[in-house]
Amino acid sequence: MNYNQTKRLILCVFFCFFYKLDAEDYSKLNEALQNPTQVRVLYLNGKKLIALPKEIGQLQNLKELNLWENKLTTLPQEIGNLQHLQKLDLGFNKITVLPKEIGQLQSLQELNLSFNQLATLPKEIGNLQHLKRLFLGLNQFTALPEEIGKLQNLQELYLNENQLTTLPKEIGNLQNLQELYLNENQLTALPIEIGNLQNLQKLVLNRNQLTTLPIEIGNLQNLQGLNLDKNQLTTLPKEIRKLQNLQGLHLGNNKLTALPIEIENLQKLKWLGLNKNQLTTIPKEIGKLQNLKELNLSSNQLTTIPKEIENLQKLETLDLYNNQLTTLPKEIGNLQKLQRLSLGGNPSLIDQKEKIQKLLPNVRITFDLEKE
Repeated sequence: MNYNQTKRLILCVFFCFFYKLDAEDYSKLNEALQNPTQVRVLYLNGKKLIALPKEIGQLQNLKELNLWENKLTTLPQEIGNLQHLQKLDLGFNKITVLPKEIGQLQSLQELNLSFNQLATLPKEIGNLQHLKRLFLGLNQFTALPEEIGKLQNLQELYLNENQLTTLPKEIGNLQNLQELYLNENQLTALPIEIGNLQNLQKLVLNRNQLTTLPIEIGNLQNLQGLNLDKNQLTTLPKEIRKLQNLQGLHLGNNKLTALPIEIENLQKLKWLGLNKNQLTTIPKEIGKLQNLKELNLSSNQLTTIPKEIENLQKLETLDLYNNQLTTLPKEIGNLQKLQRLSLGGNPSLIDQKEKIQKLLPNVRITFDLEKE
């Protein structure tokens, strides 16, 4: 099974698992059109449809329309007549353009357009005032219309795996947004308005081309998860200290040469990934992250670890693979909850193997050159 097939299976489970036919649910288009006022839910997923008849607009009471995995390239303008539609699933089609009438779906709460061939959205998308979840991943977007900022009730926005190079400043108007997925795009910078997303809890930006972060990132005080893996970051703004609800921070595969001491303020942090950077030292302030469970420092240029590491009393996994460590502080033996310690790729530690094992008799320690 290749990458796209696996992704398709996962998404199918995600969107289809809870589907269940009831008395007002239909799975055949002809039957639905014979009883247009009775249809509440219409499942047409996997029917190999290449077009929808304009009569679809007669289903005046339709609340949910599932067109997942067909061969649609466009939609009839009559789609706009579905005034009671709350959920529209168009994932896994070949849609290249949306009719402006999409903006007439005033009751719509969830719109899935993932896995299509869209490069633009009609400005009328901004009229969907009740929309809570918008899936736009795996399309061909290079930019978004400014009208995206009018979706005042949007809680989740998926823009993963497109070709975005920039974001409109209006993105900052999404005051109710809780999750924003921008992974696998071509972003080189974030607008300062990103800091206006006061309710944002999860921000996913891995696999972009970011070289820096705006200081306004510190305004995201409800943020719990921040993924910046595989970018081009060389520094972090000291304002990162304001992210005091952050639990997961992923910074692997960047070009960081140092950590700001302000990282000590991230008291709720549980997972910190700093693998594959250019770090030569770790500030002693790392010891103040007393809720940390997992710390990944593999593939850097570290020669020492601060003794303050002993204060990480909840630490379970410590990855120091592929550094230039010549010794470990004896205080590492005080990590009572440590379960796994990876030390492979540090040749100077081989001769200290027995000593280290005595310090941590109950810890699974690997000295192998190959990563597990």
